[in-house]
Amino acid sequence: MTLDIDVAKVRNNCYRQSKIPGEFLLQLRSPGALVDAKWLEMVQMICQKYGDGNFHFGTRQTFNITGIKYEDIPKVNEIIRPYIEEIEGSRDVEIVYNDEGYPYIGPRNIMACIGGRHCIKAAQNTQRLADKLEKIIYESPYQIKVAVTGCPNDCVKAHFTDFGFIGVTKPIYDIDRCIGCGACVDRCKAVATRVLSLNDQGKVDKDPCCCVGCGECVTRCPNSAWRRPDRQMWNVIIGGRTGKQYPRMGQMFARWMDEDTVIQMMKNWKDFSAYVLDNKPVYMHGGHLIDRVGFPTFKKMMLKDVDLNPECLIADRINWTEKEYRSSINVMKVEDHKTVK
Repeated sequence: MTLDIDVAKVRNNCYRQSKIPGEFLLQLRSPGALVDAKWLEMVQMICQKYGDGNFHFGTRQTFNITGIKYEDIPKVNEIIRPYIEEIEGSRDVEIVYNDEGYPYIGPRNIMACIGGRHCIKAAQNTQRLADKLEKIIYESPYQIKVAVTGCPNDCVKAHFTDFGFIGVTKPIYDIDRCIGCGACVDRCKAVATRVLSLNDQGKVDKDPCCCVGCGECVTRCPNSAWRRPDRQMWNVIIGGRTGKQYPRMGQMFARWMDEDTVIQMMKNWKDFSAYVLDNKPVYMHGGHLIDRVGFPTFKKMMLKDVDLNPECLIADRINWTEKEYRSSINVMKVEDHKTVK
């Protein structure tokens, strides 16, 4: 049987074409990678009844159900509707459900480590920020990849996404509780940036310029001389990407940005994307959008009407370092430059 399949349309509803003609892979979003276990029964049922009996943990922390026949997609959409409505609805995402599954694929699933819900290293609650960002990015069809990690260990590889948010803390030092043991100094020397030292009074001096905000000093102090303040703060990495042509590690855009400021800033992403792409939500990495208009324009538009918290530091310029698989791949005939008319 020959099927007339609009692959682009089905893909927009989060079904990816398989190597096997007529079969597709469904990607179920899981913002922040935290899902009620009750939905595993639904995933199992779809896999066994409409798929090939397997599912894949997607590289962006999605439930990827393989082997779905094209003709079964309407039935699967009916089954997953309660999942979409609960997962997105609980995050206040306003999805107009039209029986075609997800309305668009543009914004990729927000990745997150387990963060402050469990990890003793985490400075911040990654799921909370992921939930807030989901409302912003999934009400927009524009492509964006986001990763949220709880501490500078960056287990979720935030440095290789369009926007990476790294949970940080500015530990408070109570000098009267310090016993001068040097445990924090040794820890910072071993795993961080060596910003702590013992002075001749047996107390701790800190060079604040190079502190990465990991909070390792807090975890090692035996007398609670260091403590994490109740502030939700993030470092913001931009422009990271993989790919066949210009993979690169993202660069620091902001340090010590509080959570309210992050939300204000990310609300400008849709307008920035629409401006660069002339209101056409085509697939393009966020880093490429920045490259098209330049970092100064990106910075101006993303910080429009944003009230920066007093501690926040913003990059004045960014020097990208790309991996070029072909030497001088950016050098070409002028007529081949898309930006030259």
